[in-house]
Amino acid sequence: MARAATTTDVFNAIAEPRRRQIIEVLGDDRAWPVGDVAEFLRLPQPTVSKHLGVLRKVGLVSVTRLGQQRLYSLNAQELKPVNDWVKPFERYWTKQIDRIKQRAEEKAAKSRPAETPDRPENEKEKP
Repeated sequence: MARAATTTDVFNAIAEPRRRQIIEVLGDDRAWPVGDVAEFLRLPQPTVSKHLGVLRKVGLVSVTRLGQQRLYSLNAQELKPVNDWVKPFERYWTKQIDRIKQRAEEKAAKSRPAETPDRPENEKEKP
Protein backbone atom coordinates (compact mmCIF):
# COMPACT_ATOMS: atom_id res chain seq x y z
CA MET A 1 0.00 0.00 0.00
CA ALA A 2 1.31 3.42 -0.94
CA ARG A 3 2.10 5.84 1.84
CA ALA A 4 -0.21 8.86 2.15
CA ALA A 5 1.17 12.26 1.24
CA THR A 6 2.61 14.24 4.13
CA THR A 7 0.11 17.00 3.44
CA THR A 8 -3.01 14.87 3.79
CA ASP A 9 -3.38 15.16 7.56
CA VAL A 10 -1.68 16.12 10.80
CA PHE A 11 -0.55 12.55 11.55
CA ASN A 12 1.41 12.27 8.32
CA ALA A 13 2.85 15.75 8.72
CA ILE A 14 4.22 15.12 12.21
CA ALA A 15 5.64 11.73 11.27
CA GLU A 16 8.86 13.47 10.25
CA PRO A 17 11.18 14.17 13.23
CA ARG A 18 12.39 17.56 11.94
CA ARG A 19 8.80 18.77 11.67
CA ARG A 20 8.22 17.77 15.27
CA GLN A 21 11.31 19.79 16.21
CA ILE A 22 9.91 22.79 14.38
CA ILE A 23 6.59 22.38 16.21
CA GLU A 24 8.48 22.37 19.52
CA VAL A 25 10.27 25.60 18.59
CA LEU A 26 7.04 27.28 17.52
CA GLY A 27 5.35 26.10 20.70
CA ASP A 28 6.59 29.09 22.70
CA ASP A 29 3.61 31.22 21.63
CA ARG A 30 5.52 33.71 19.55
CA ALA A 31 5.95 34.19 15.82
CA TRP A 32 9.29 33.10 14.37
CA PRO A 33 11.01 34.14 11.15
CA VAL A 34 12.13 31.10 9.14
CA GLY A 35 15.78 32.16 9.50
CA ASP A 36 15.56 32.12 13.29
CA VAL A 37 13.99 28.65 13.28
CA ALA A 38 16.71 27.42 10.93
CA GLU A 39 19.45 28.93 13.09
CA PHE A 40 17.96 27.56 16.31
CA LEU A 41 17.70 24.03 14.89
CA ARG A 42 20.98 24.30 12.96
CA LEU A 43 19.26 23.29 9.74
CA PRO A 44 19.55 24.82 6.29
CA GLN A 45 16.91 27.50 5.68
CA PRO A 46 15.51 25.78 2.55
CA THR A 47 14.94 22.59 4.59
CA VAL A 48 13.07 24.49 7.29
CA SER A 49 11.03 26.35 4.66
CA LYS A 50 10.03 23.06 3.05
CA HIS A 51 8.92 21.59 6.39
CA LEU A 52 7.07 24.77 7.34
CA GLY A 53 5.22 24.54 4.03
CA VAL A 54 4.01 21.02 4.88
CA LEU A 55 2.97 22.07 8.38
CA ARG A 56 1.16 25.05 6.91
CA LYS A 57 -0.78 22.93 4.41
CA VAL A 58 -2.22 20.76 7.20
CA GLY A 59 -3.05 23.81 9.32
CA LEU A 60 -0.48 23.31 12.09
CA VAL A 61 1.34 26.52 11.24
CA SER A 62 0.11 29.91 10.13
CA VAL A 63 2.16 32.63 8.51
CA THR A 64 1.89 36.40 8.72
CA ARG A 65 3.85 39.02 6.83
CA LEU A 66 5.74 41.78 8.55
CA GLY A 67 7.25 43.87 5.79
CA GLN A 68 9.28 41.42 3.72
CA GLN A 69 9.57 38.98 6.57
CA ARG A 70 7.28 35.99 7.07
CA LEU A 71 6.57 35.02 10.66
CA TYR A 72 5.43 31.50 11.51
CA SER A 73 3.21 30.57 14.46
CA LEU A 74 1.92 27.26 15.77
CA ASN A 75 -1.80 26.51 15.63
CA ALA A 76 -1.66 24.12 18.58
CA GLN A 77 -5.40 23.40 18.52
CA GLU A 78 -4.76 21.51 15.27
CA LEU A 79 -2.83 18.90 17.31
CA LYS A 80 -6.02 17.92 19.15
CA PRO A 81 -6.74 14.93 16.87
CA VAL A 82 -3.31 13.54 17.79
CA ASN A 83 -3.99 14.05 21.49
CA ASP A 84 -7.43 12.48 21.18
CA TRP A 85 -5.95 9.45 19.45
CA VAL A 86 -3.10 8.99 21.97
CA LYS A 87 -5.17 9.61 25.13
CA PRO A 88 -6.59 6.05 25.47
CA PHE A 89 -3.05 4.64 25.42
CA GLU A 90 -1.81 6.91 28.22
CA ARG A 91 -2.78 4.32 30.83
CA TYR A 92 -0.05 1.99 29.54
CA TRP A 93 2.85 4.31 30.25
CA THR A 94 1.23 5.63 33.42
CA LYS A 95 1.08 2.07 34.81
CA GLN A 96 4.69 1.50 33.78
CA ILE A 97 5.83 4.70 35.51
CA ASP A 98 3.91 3.75 38.66
CA ARG A 99 5.62 0.32 38.68
CA ILE A 100 9.06 1.86 38.24
CA LYS A 101 8.39 4.30 41.08
CA GLN A 102 7.16 1.51 43.36
CA ARG A 103 10.24 -0.64 42.66
CA ALA A 104 12.57 2.29 43.27
CA GLU A 105 10.88 3.07 46.59
CA GLU A 106 11.09 -0.60 47.67
CA LYS A 107 14.76 -0.76 46.73
CA ALA A 108 15.50 2.48 48.61
CA ALA A 109 13.67 1.19 51.68
CA LYS A 110 15.72 -2.03 51.67
CA SER A 111 19.01 -0.19 51.36
CA ARG A 112 18.32 2.18 54.28
CA PRO A 113 19.73 1.16 57.68
CA ALA A 114 17.14 0.33 60.31
CA GLU A 115 15.82 3.56 61.74
CA THR A 116 16.02 4.22 65.47
CA PRO A 117 13.75 6.67 67.22
CA ASP A 118 15.45 9.97 67.98
CA ARG A 119 16.13 10.78 71.59
CA PRO A 120 15.14 14.17 72.91
CA GLU A 121 18.14 16.43 73.45
CA ASN A 122 17.51 16.72 77.21
CA GLU A 123 18.02 12.94 77.62
CA LYS A 124 21.77 12.68 77.28
CA GLU A 125 23.68 9.63 78.26
CA LYS A 126 24.91 9.69 81.84
CA PRO A 127 28.53 8.66 82.55
